[in-house]
Formats: sequence, structure tokens, C-alpha cells
Amino acid sequence: MGRGGDRRRAQPHDMELESAVSRAQRGDDEAFAVVYRLVHPGLLGYVRGLVGADAEDVASDAWLEIARDLGRFRGDGAGFRGWTATIARHRALDHLRKQKRRPRTSLIEQDVLDLPGRADTADEALESVATQWALAQIVRLPQDQAEAVLLRVVVALDGPSAARVLGKRPGAVRTAAYRGLRRLTEQLAPGSRAADAVPAAPAPLRNES
Repeated sequence: MGRGGDRRRAQPHDMELESAVSRAQRGDDEAFAVVYRLVHPGLLGYVRGLVGADAEDVASDAWLEIARDLGRFRGDGAGFRGWTATIARHRALDHLRKQKRRPRTSLIEQDVLDLPGRADTADEALESVATQWALAQIVRLPQDQAEAVLLRVVVALDGPSAARVLGKRPGAVRTAAYRGLRRLTEQLAPGSRAADAVPAAPAPLRNES
């Protein structure tokens, strides 16, 4: 069941989202359309990073479950984004299992020493390029880093919320996101091969057999 979660990663439209979710739970179809508009872009970006070209189908399955279970959710706008990301991740992993792909085991199994906060320069760099191109770079990261970055930057969850989605400790997710963003910053530096690359449709996250 959904929970409110930390507001430290609250987004500008989270109050609007919270209100729309409440009205949608009372049967307001127009409010559900608002919920979809506010949540779908980030959710689709996250799913695209997980399953690649099949993202639209997987996201549609996730939205069917979200609509079905909407009345069970309890929380605020930020919590709703985390709840929907959890559902989308489950549908994506189900999809990969059906394709006989096994998700890779995380490279980080326990908390490590705290590292500095998220690299603001990486956020700025990601905002300056096309979403499709950015996703193509993110999915080339190690899987634990890619998922952490997708949840922190694309879905805009805070560390504890992203950890709940992934079933990991917040310190591990924070470390993975920091390392992934640092690597992206290096890739996006002027003169790097990645910075000069032509945008391409992102492939699914690499999986080890």
C-alpha cells in the first residue's frame, strides 16, 4: 500500500498531483487525466530505461494496475510517484522474465561511507540534452547505477523513496546514484565521445546471464 514518503524531493506539481489523486480516488475521471499527465512522462522514461522499445506496452500495463488499485493508495504527491514507480518496475521485471532475461544482481549489497550529495552539474547536463539521448547514456551505466539515476533524476524521487522502489538500503541507492551521475558528468564533458554521439533510441538495461 502506498505511503506518503519524504517531501525533500517534492516537485513543483506535487501539490496539484496530490489533489488530483484524491479527486480521482472519488471517481473523477478528469482528475485521473491530470494524474496521468503529471506522472506519465517520468514513469515512461524510467520504464524505457528498463525495457527499451517495449516501454509503451509495459507502461500501459502499469497504468492498468495503477487505475485498478488507486483506491488503496495513501500518501502525498511525492509518495504517489514512488508508488507508481514500484508498480512500473514490477511490470518491467515481469516483462523481462517473460523474455527469459534475468535482471542483474546489484553491485552494491550494503551501505558504504556517505558520499557528497548529488552532482548538480550532472542534473544541469541532463537537462541540456534530449531525453532520448540522456536515456541512451544512462542505460549504459552499470544496472544499479542506471536504476538509481533513473529514479532520482527522471522520476525525481528522494533517496529513501528510490530505495523503497528498489528494495535496497538508502545508503546503497544514494551511492549508486552519485557514482552514476559522476560518470555521466564525465561522459557529457565537452570533447568526450558521448557528448559528440548522435542521439539513438535507448536499449534496455544490460542484463547478465
